[in-house]
Amino acid sequence: MKVAYLDTSCLVAIAFGEAGAAPLARRMARFDMLVASDLLEAELRSAFVREGVEPQPELLSDISWVVPDRPLHAEIASVLAAGYVRGADCWHLASALFVAEDAAAISFLTLDQRQAAVAKRLGFRS
Repeated sequence: MKVAYLDTSCLVAIAFGEAGAAPLARRMARFDMLVASDLLEAELRSAFVREGVEPQPELLSDISWVVPDRPLHAEIASVLAAGYVRGADCWHLASALFVAEDAAAISFLTLDQRQAAVAKRLGFRS
C-alpha cells in the first residue's frame, strides 16, 4: 500500500492554482492513502478566509486523519534533532512519524523546502 503524509502546503497550492499544482495533484492520486494531521484543516480553512475564498471541502474528502492518542514528545524531539522547523511544520512531521512505524515506508509530501529537507533526514520518501 502506497501511503503519503500530506502537508498543508500541497492543498494550498492546489486550492489556489499555484505553479506545480496540477502535477502535484496527479502525484497525490497515485497513492492508495493520504494521511494528515487535523491541523491541516485549520491551516487550509485559515488560508481560504485570508484570501476571501469559499472553502473547498472536497479537498479534504480523501484524507485519513491522524489524531494522536498521546503526546508526541519523542517524535517532536526526533524532528528537531533532524533540523529546525517552525511549530506547525514540526507538528506535521511528528504526526507523520506517529503514523509510520518506519519513516522509509511512507512519503512526506510538502512544498516547503526546509520541511522537505528535515523529512528526508528523518528517512521519509519524498
